[in-house]
Amino acid sequence: MKQNNKGINTICTHFGELKDKEYKGAVSPLYMSTSYAFDDVDIKRYPRYFNTPNQKALSQKIAALEHAEDAMIFGSGMAAVSTALLAFLKTGDHVVLQNMLYGGTHNLVTKQFENFGISYSFTEGLKPIDFEAKIKKNTKVIYIETPSNPLLTITDLAAVANIAKKYNLISMIDNTFASPVNQNPIDFGIDVVIHSATKYMGGHSDICAGAIASSKVNMERIFQLAINLGGSLSDYTVWLLERSIKTMGIRVKSQNENAMRLAEYLHGNADIKQVNYPGLTSHPDHALAKSQMNGFGGMLSFELKESINATDFRKALKLIKSSMSLAGIESTVLSPTQTSHALLSAEDRYKQGIADGLIRFSLGIEEAEDLIADIEQALKKVKAKQPALNNQ
Repeated sequence: MKQNNKGINTICTHFGELKDKEYKGAVSPLYMSTSYAFDDVDIKRYPRYFNTPNQKALSQKIAALEHAEDAMIFGSGMAAVSTALLAFLKTGDHVVLQNMLYGGTHNLVTKQFENFGISYSFTEGLKPIDFEAKIKKNTKVIYIETPSNPLLTITDLAAVANIAKKYNLISMIDNTFASPVNQNPIDFGIDVVIHSATKYMGGHSDICAGAIASSKVNMERIFQLAINLGGSLSDYTVWLLERSIKTMGIRVKSQNENAMRLAEYLHGNADIKQVNYPGLTSHPDHALAKSQMNGFGGMLSFELKESINATDFRKALKLIKSSMSLAGIESTVLSPTQTSHALLSAEDRYKQGIADGLIRFSLGIEEAEDLIADIEQALKKVKAKQPALNNQ
């Protein structure tokens, strides 16, 4: 996909870039001020109003990446998720959400929305009919996530967008797992695109941020709530995030390649029970993913056979790190039941198909052969230990 006839790496590098007019530096200058003049100025700037020079410039870059009219950046992905939802929902309203969601979003809805008088329904599946079946007279929003965390299920973007338009609803997506490099939901009719910018936009495991991109009309509505909730991002972190996004295109493409290699390897490994990756032709949504994604992403998940202890396996890895987050340049694994989906009840995790032995795998930019070798040595170590445990 291209924006203004420019490729993804050009947009990452040059769009939304502040010019150093005084010293002609190659990178954007950093404006750290939290206090700006209000007399004789066109814009009254204040960090909580999301309009400092660095904030506005980065928002333009993100809007260009997502083929949107406007964008905003936030202090975290959940700040973006909560602000987007609450901007379009009020007491008495109803929201339809897909049944596969990031645990933090699921917890926000199930634990907090009743306090606001907002009702909700989760779909039974991911087919268009599953979404339409949950719509009520007071429904205002449809919320999806594709690929989903952590099972990498795929939701039909165009179908959901069409349903939302049919019933005059706002469609929203968490596009974090795909990143703007691999997927641009607005091209398929989705109204609001949300990111945990901590992940692929940041990409180095050292930034916490969120982002929303949409039309100017929708972003104005989101802005009016955001300035009261106060989820803005410091300008230094904004500057770091802009620096990181400059390499997002090449990072993500490398991660895509590694994910494909590792998914194929794991799929053919006798010690692996199940591999979830939309790039595999065996994935039930492969054709759909291929039709709406520019790349299949750097995330996958897999289950080891029951005879192999998942915790022992993770601890036996030497190169691949156990880590709470994802999408960094280093490859990481985690247990969704202990991290991203720990806030869900065991029953809710079971309903979503998230087993205790499920491992989420975020591919970095290392050599694929080195990652495979690390998995091989970890499996060998754990299997060698297993008979001794069984004899005790």
